[in-house]
Amino acid sequence: MRYTWLAAALGLWMADAPGARADDIGCISTTFRLIGANDKVCISAFDDPKVPGVACHISQARTGGLKGTFGIAEDPSRFSIACRQVGPITVDIAKLADEEKVYSESTSLFFKHTHVYRAIDKKRNTLVYVAISDRLVDGSPYNAISTVPIMPWSGH
Repeated sequence: MRYTWLAAALGLWMADAPGARADDIGCISTTFRLIGANDKVCISAFDDPKVPGVACHISQARTGGLKGTFGIAEDPSRFSIACRQVGPITVDIAKLADEEKVYSESTSLFFKHTHVYRAIDKKRNTLVYVAISDRLVDGSPYNAISTVPIMPWSGH
């Protein structure tokens, strides 16, 4: 009975994960911790699951110390995102949803995630990616934005 809420929270977390999976690029140590892992900024990359030819890189602060070492620290809501066209984009953007979650990563043991949404600026033929941090109770105003204007791609 005590673990029912834990199983429910884990199920909700797993159900919320969208199709895009990130590749870990690396981490840069930012603060020395005498005990446990150092604080760091980690960089990950993911491809838009429905728009081949677009890749995003996201950097996120990670808390170190003993809690960080054991994976129970709540990471701060500090991140940056950059998305770019890395190949031909042949998808018809008129057929994409006006707003869609393309990536999500847990940033605390249970109730905090960084989500990346794709929106479409049809007038400018541009994909807009917004990274947003959330919390179950209060929410969070932290966000970052990156745009990808769809350009012709030569086969060089």
